[in-house]
Amino acid sequence: MMQSPSPGSKTRRQIHVRGIVQGVGFRPFVYKLANSLKLSGFVFNSSSGVTIEIEGTPLAVREFIGSMELNPPHLAEIVDVTEAEVAIAGDIDFVILESREEVGEFALVSPDAGTCYECWRDFGDLSNRRFGYPFTNCTHCGPRYTIIEDIPYDRAKTTMSGFIMCGACKAEYGDPGDRRFHAQPNACAVCGPSLCLVASGSSLADCSFAEKDSLLAIRMARQLLREGKIVAVKGLGGFLLACDAGNEAAVGELRRRKRRPSKPFALMVRDMNAVRNICVASPEDEAALQHLRKPIVVLPRRSRLNPAAGVLPDVLAPGNNTLGIMLPYTPLHYLLFSDSAESASEFSALVMTSGNLSEEPIVVSNAEALLRLSGIADWFLLHNRDIATRVDDSVVRVYEGKQTVLRRSRGFVPQSIDLGIALEQVLAVGAELKNTFCLTQGSHAILSQYIGDLENYETILFFEETLEKMKHLFKVSPRAIAHDLHPGYRSTGIALVSGIERRFAVQHHHAHVASCMAENHLRGEVIGVAMDGTGLGSDSTIWGGEFLVADYGGFARRGQLRAVPLPGGDAAARQPWRMALSYLRDSFGSDIPDDLGCFRAVPAKQFNLVDAMLSRRIQTVQTSSCGRLFDAVAALTGLGSEVTFEGQAAMALEMAADPSVWDRYEYDLQQGELIVVDLRQTIGSIVRDVVRGRRLDEISACFHNTLSDAIVEVCCRIRKSDGVDRVCLSGGVFQNHLLLGLTATQLRRLGFGVFLHAMVPPNDGGISLGQAVIANELLRRGV
Repeated sequence: MMQSPSPGSKTRRQIHVRGIVQGVGFRPFVYKLANSLKLSGFVFNSSSGVTIEIEGTPLAVREFIGSMELNPPHLAEIVDVTEAEVAIAGDIDFVILESREEVGEFALVSPDAGTCYECWRDFGDLSNRRFGYPFTNCTHCGPRYTIIEDIPYDRAKTTMSGFIMCGACKAEYGDPGDRRFHAQPNACAVCGPSLCLVASGSSLADCSFAEKDSLLAIRMARQLLREGKIVAVKGLGGFLLACDAGNEAAVGELRRRKRRPSKPFALMVRDMNAVRNICVASPEDEAALQHLRKPIVVLPRRSRLNPAAGVLPDVLAPGNNTLGIMLPYTPLHYLLFSDSAESASEFSALVMTSGNLSEEPIVVSNAEALLRLSGIADWFLLHNRDIATRVDDSVVRVYEGKQTVLRRSRGFVPQSIDLGIALEQVLAVGAELKNTFCLTQGSHAILSQYIGDLENYETILFFEETLEKMKHLFKVSPRAIAHDLHPGYRSTGIALVSGIERRFAVQHHHAHVASCMAENHLRGEVIGVAMDGTGLGSDSTIWGGEFLVADYGGFARRGQLRAVPLPGGDAAARQPWRMALSYLRDSFGSDIPDDLGCFRAVPAKQFNLVDAMLSRRIQTVQTSSCGRLFDAVAALTGLGSEVTFEGQAAMALEMAADPSVWDRYEYDLQQGELIVVDLRQTIGSIVRDVVRGRRLDEISACFHNTLSDAIVEVCCRIRKSDGVDRVCLSGGVFQNHLLLGLTATQLRRLGFGVFLHAMVPPNDGGISLGQAVIANELLRRGV
């Protein structure tokens, strides 16, 4: 019988740790923990994670492993720990060894982390050698994904490789007691990146980064912002266009130059006091804002602002009662407000919007910025640390106390989603709009950052460069590729020319439902309610108001919104009056009320052309799109006949609703092969309410109540027929929190299990995850 080792004997364990364990201070943490327990051995980064050998008493080794797993660095995420006993080596010390590459192995990569409080204190302290230094960081915060060129994560494999640490920084880097111990981007004004401020029209030759007093450039930029200038600021994942949010003329000029007439601008404020002056923030909202991810958080705007904060103009978010707010996430951003935390902020808020022309990828290089943004920015605040990967700001909104990600980028990417099942190496190329792609490897789904709408050459290049980088970082060689069912999508075209023989065409709304299932680790069948703007159906019509009984391997369509003609394809999404006319024709036939104001701004020639298209069914296709239904109701109620960005009309309709109104309109459910939600009575009632002058907030609330009631009733019928009581709510329409709340609450009250998105967007940004898990299931089934 084997005896347990005595307390004084020694043992040696080899430990392999996988997860987000590089670039998060894990090796320094292990070093300190081992020394505190008087253990010897070593630790090193590898292409697959972190490898440790630890030697000492069995009690101390067990304590080491327990502490490592229970209390890792706060940026770390341990996914798996394997250990084995190895021969005693007799080491004296514990050391950090050089990183090692392992062929075919991959490690998870840390997202970028917003500036920590300790670093803010450093660069805001006049007596600190980093006072005013805009690239201050430590093992707890700073750039990661945006500077990584390869793994293992070491300075030599980042865009910091060209900056040689000075003596003081090198001493910090080598000091186990310093929080910059082995911080790869460690730098200061003597040895690190620096700033240069130049006017629009300058060339790279005009940019000198020899001046080490970055604070001087920042103070000059502050002055320019006070004067109403637009400044392009090179940040973490790309350029941001900044102006004083309190200066209505500056904001209006930015809109004109950026060709963005209505879409809300994101705002950056210095601290939580500034947030509270502008918006209403719950404790969960505040936690989201202050998380190291530092996303844009969508918050209710205060109806009456604190006079101390100044009144922010409506042009920031026209017709919108919410604002997208974020806190500074780099020292440079903090310093644009003031020299230190003790100094008064010079701005109540700054506009911080992506540095690009509308619908193009965010600009990342100095040369590209000076060329492409010269018609927008008056001045450029540049730095000389290259951005290895372009990444937009993430956007979240809190629902039921939890974050719902609306745009998954900086701070979230490339953090993987562990699906808890074995996955093949698959590439899913995602949707046409709000594109992301997804790679699967091991048990992980790895989503790209937000790519955007695949409608121009620049965005296609962004897709391709990001895909190549992520395949390399995560050592993925896809054996299959998944794409949308629509043959005309550019994402489908990418799949068809990929050279990957195993291809799976995935129906859009099935992918929505599968994405929600995967995020919630569901197996078996669910009722999938997918409500969005568009997606090609298996019957070659345009779907978008769908009720499916689905699992990963397939689906059956059980219900839909009543289909109506979509006149003119994409033009109908840009001109909601077209869908209003289509729904009127469907509801009233040729006897359309002639006293509606929603068509007054439409030229008669254009109106007659679309009317003829509808009556003759020329250049139309049937659609059950819920997004287009929202467009129609918004137009009928006078909220706008044309839009300049996707979802604008639906957002306006949500904002207009009075949630205290509980009335609903009549509707029909037609039971046949499919359950059809027939809203012709609803449309008729809305028209009569508009004509008689009923308040818009009541009409909007009644519409939301009606649609929610119809969704719940269809789910009840499907439960009765199919015996399925789990419901996944997905699709961009469920970004509408009024509709989502009404629907989820009623379903739960009736005993359904309701599953929502959280870390994966409910909109088309989450489609690629669904495509990937469906392709994996079909591979498993041998399809």
